[in-house]
Amino acid sequence: MTVKKSEIKFLQGPQSRWKELKFTMNVFYEFIKGFRKLHFVGPCVTVFGSARFDEHHEYYKKARELSGEIAKLGFTIMTGGGPGIMEAANRGAHDVGGRSVGCNIILPFEQHENIYLDKSVSIKYFFVRKTLLIKYSYAFIVMPGGFGTMDEYFEALTLIQTKMLNEFPIIIFDKTYHKELIDHIEFMKTKGTIAPGDLKLCLFTDSIDEAIQHLRNNAIQKFDLKHEKPRRRFWWLLERRY
Repeated sequence: MTVKKSEIKFLQGPQSRWKELKFTMNVFYEFIKGFRKLHFVGPCVTVFGSARFDEHHEYYKKARELSGEIAKLGFTIMTGGGPGIMEAANRGAHDVGGRSVGCNIILPFEQHENIYLDKSVSIKYFFVRKTLLIKYSYAFIVMPGGFGTMDEYFEALTLIQTKMLNEFPIIIFDKTYHKELIDHIEFMKTKGTIAPGDLKLCLFTDSIDEAIQHLRNNAIQKFDLKHEKPRRRFWWLLERRY
């Protein structure tokens, strides 16, 4: 059936220019707030994972242990700043005297800042928060999680796959939990929707030692990361030491 364009009644759009301007200014403010707060955090490893595991859960314990070992390499541990796996990762860094930062999302439920953060910033918009988590990271750890974890994982993976981001290592931890995810990625390869080489963008492991060595080879050595030297703070920008 052919329909003439003149017969189509289009839905009303767009919003007022004033509302769009206010939204743009709010987004700009959120970015500036995040950049100022996180400017001196140094090279980070961001840990993604569920907010719903308590300290007695095996995933919490493993995230805490792994993050402690990563912090010993000199990386700052960055998370979404909330409870569960995020708290475990920040706590792991805190245990060994490492740096621990959070980029929290403001939600009416579930999300509150954990107590193991040396520095944190709270953000209104998910897309701004994800940008900040990615901006300061030289590697990503994907622990067991839900929709939010998968969203963060696939965004980072897509940016790396499309060369919009350097080929930073992505480590998927706990192969049993992620079995169906791994199977589906293999399925996508067989259907040709991803290239065979895309599987090399991620390390799937249950071994903390293997994860640590992977970070040494593919983050520290690959990007020639050096030990931190004192940096000058500009008083006129109200910058503070870490």
